[in-house]
Amino acid sequence: MYVVLLGAPGAGKGTQAPILARAIGGVHLSTGDMLRQAVREQAPIAEKARSYMEQGLLVPDEIVLELLRTRLSRADSADGFVLDGFPRNPAQADALEANLKEIGQKLDAVVSLEVPDDLIVQRLSSRWSCATCGRTFNRPHDAGGTCPYDGMTLFQRSDDRPEVIRKRLNVFHAQTAPLIAYYEKRGLLVHVDGVGTLDEVEERIAKALEAAKA
Repeated sequence: MYVVLLGAPGAGKGTQAPILARAIGGVHLSTGDMLRQAVREQAPIAEKARSYMEQGLLVPDEIVLELLRTRLSRADSADGFVLDGFPRNPAQADALEANLKEIGQKLDAVVSLEVPDDLIVQRLSSRWSCATCGRTFNRPHDAGGTCPYDGMTLFQRSDDRPEVIRKRLNVFHAQTAPLIAYYEKRGLLVHVDGVGTLDEVEERIAKALEAAKA
């Protein structure tokens, strides 16, 4: 089964995508992870992406698509995949469709994992990080404290502050609203309530995909 997982930052895509990938017997494909791996492995394409990543800019579509095309051609993705973080707009969706067609594949479903903005702001603004061990902890957004593992002072990343989160959500909604309409028109989109425990959301996704296959 070939699935795209859509959702706002903080909606739970990063948690649910690998679980779903295991459930369908496929692989979890995150464009962010693929880019970071290409940089670690010093792959030729990494040189094209590095300057954008170091500046905190979005990597251009043509670079992401080249990386994705290479990854989709590997044998392990032939059994199924969950694509997380791509596409972000209808133009990218067109390019993905063309890439899949080249290798004889097509999407089976697109899952829209939906969580209210206020809850996402609450979730993300409660994340505090340890600069030494990299662990994250949930605390009130104006808290802080020290890491229980190494005693270092916790800090809040700039993109986890409420005002920044709302800006990120505004960008997401502006980009994704047309994409949702794009996939609804093709009969591929399934809406899933992303509020609840990990197991509850996992079960909703499974039921939605089962219904989509019927």
